[in-house]
Amino acid sequence: MKKRNGIMTEYNKALIEQRADPYVMRAEDGRYYFTASVPSYDRIVLRCADRLEGLADATEVTIWKCHEEGNMSCHIWAPELHYMDGEWYIYFAASRQDDIWRLRPYILRCEGQDPMKDAWVEMGKIQRSDDDIYSFRAFSLDATVFQNKGKWYFVWAEKVSVGIQISNLYIAEMESPTKLKTAQVLLTTPDYVWERRDIWVNEGPAVIKHNGKIFLTYSASATGECYCMGMLSIGEDEDLLDPRAWKKEKQPVLSSDREKGFYGPGHNSFVKLSDGTDVCVYHARTYAEIEGDPLYDPNRHAFAMKVLWDENGVPVFDYRNNLAQ
Repeated sequence: MKKRNGIMTEYNKALIEQRADPYVMRAEDGRYYFTASVPSYDRIVLRCADRLEGLADATEVTIWKCHEEGNMSCHIWAPELHYMDGEWYIYFAASRQDDIWRLRPYILRCEGQDPMKDAWVEMGKIQRSDDDIYSFRAFSLDATVFQNKGKWYFVWAEKVSVGIQISNLYIAEMESPTKLKTAQVLLTTPDYVWERRDIWVNEGPAVIKHNGKIFLTYSASATGECYCMGMLSIGEDEDLLDPRAWKKEKQPVLSSDREKGFYGPGHNSFVKLSDGTDVCVYHARTYAEIEGDPLYDPNRHAFAMKVLWDENGVPVFDYRNNLAQ
């Protein structure tokens, strides 16, 4: 696989190279787990370390490989590891060798309590609610889950309309780790110019909470230099299934910065360190010029930055707070 270093600055040292759509979580025992899309898009990998920085050199284990044909045989994208109801789950997207853009969200469940060593079993696609006839009928990916006030929620990207389709974000309450309780609610659609560069996209949702508020970041536009992060927010006591209750920022919260050497930042996750520090883990490239389709350029690296909070309790994302310097 071709590798390029790009423009190196004092800020853009990667945590883990050639790992896109990075997801990091801290387990109850304090250990950190990492998973991401690999450039070959054919497997799901896991790393584990006692410290966030230790993930860089941690042994990577392949816990599942794609099928040779049929469902889950192509484009294994954006896995996320979650611990729900006393069990480990991985949510990811996959398509078919004979229909490579037929992306759908699938689930793996660990049969034991050690996700690095115990066997994983396939649970099929996430099931929509009984009264939902729309969800997961088209290009669907980038699912994340989060808990609020004792309820679990599922947020994902799905394309609608005809022709060059538009990717929106939807939310639903969960009945179980494998089924939704409520029908989909449209959370956000690409409204602004910065969400519509090359293609109209909202995808890659991630959730962070702070002082009674929920912040949901997402990625917008095509996956080259124009890729960037937007943000929604809502009070944790409000109705999360009411799209009118969510506030959408009019400008991206993180975008390319040629001076600091970051291009196309996006598809992030959040993790809290043992001292309470919030960290944003995201991918970006260190160069702008891409040969061919950006999706098949392998050099989207995983970076980590400390999240600061302004006087209004809103997260601030600044490349100067890179943790891998």
